[in-house]
Amino acid sequence: MSTNPFALFALWFSEARKTEPNDSNAMALATANADGQPSVRMVLLKGYSPEGFIFYTNQESNKARQIAERGFAALLFHWKSLRRQIRIEGKVLSVDDATADAYFATRSRDSQLGAWASDQSRPLDSRETFEARFVAVQERFAGQPVPRPPHWSGYRVYPHRIEFWQDREHRLHERHLFVRTGPDSWDEGLLYP
Repeated sequence: MSTNPFALFALWFSEARKTEPNDSNAMALATANADGQPSVRMVLLKGYSPEGFIFYTNQESNKARQIAERGFAALLFHWKSLRRQIRIEGKVLSVDDATADAYFATRSRDSQLGAWASDQSRPLDSRETFEARFVAVQERFAGQPVPRPPHWSGYRVYPHRIEFWQDREHRLHERHLFVRTGPDSWDEGLLYP
């Protein structure tokens, strides 16, 4: 293994990008509300560094409200083709406006427009209502760049635990756990399968 969990993540992620049939950057994001009720959904990793793992969303969504209530989340990457998974737990911080703006500018125009048209996680009376809102947003921004909505941004999960799990025969799996001990230092150990 490695004494640097980010170097190991980069290696495993690079291998997954070659072997996973689609969405090798898909990760389960687990949050909990103020009462401790857990919730999990799939999101896409859009950047990573020793400062954390970044994803983007509507800040009025359930996940964003739960992050605001608790401030912590867990991530899970599962790459079936490699028989590997990575579990990450940590504090969640908002990315700065410049980072959010830069990423938003790389999205397809329809994805940008969809961020304006959607009241993510709120009840929707019919698909037609959403499609009409999308058309209205298309007309609003016709012939001009689509700015990032004020309610849309990114989050960075700053990890305090990262576990690398490798499938082995007869359920004799290999588990390596990294626990942060300082800004740039980690303790590494093994876990029973």
